[in-house]
Amino acid sequence: PILLLLVGRTLHGILCSDRWRAYDGVPLLQRQICWAHLKRNWEALRERGGPAQRIADGCLAIKDKVFAQWHLFRGGGLTRSQLDERMAPLALELLAVLQKGERSRDGKTARFCARVLAIYPALWTFVVVEGVEPTNNHAERVQRLAVLYRKNCFGCHSDSGCRFVERLLTVV
Repeated sequence: PILLLLVGRTLHGILCSDRWRAYDGVPLLQRQICWAHLKRNWEALRERGGPAQRIADGCLAIKDKVFAQWHLFRGGGLTRSQLDERMAPLALELLAVLQKGERSRDGKTARFCARVLAIYPALWTFVVVEGVEPTNNHAERVQRLAVLYRKNCFGCHSDSGCRFVERLLTVV
């Protein structure tokens, strides 16, 4: 897998990411699937209407419950074991909705749900592993400046230019 080649074949810790296939080589026990990305996927599914909308509505309703519990935990209103207890029924509820979607006659919805089910355990890593967040929003905000710079300046065209930008963005 490409990702493991980039990080030196060994990944330490938990990778919080979207569902890009380049991450498929990372063991599910070392992954957290970003719920913000899933939310956008479910919203796009809802816009398709019909059976896709019903599946997406179910997933989005569960997502709201998941984040209500997460925010309660983050605010100190729940212990980790209480969070785990409250997430268990939500995990089963989401599993049932995705399995229903996987059986849908709408091929696109069925494929989407099958793909999420294939990585399902990685949706819940944040519940059991200390320090793991349910989204990768923080990491994406940190990278945003570099992405905007590259977009607006059309990248670098020399090794020395690349080093300059690399160092400048590191300082910033």
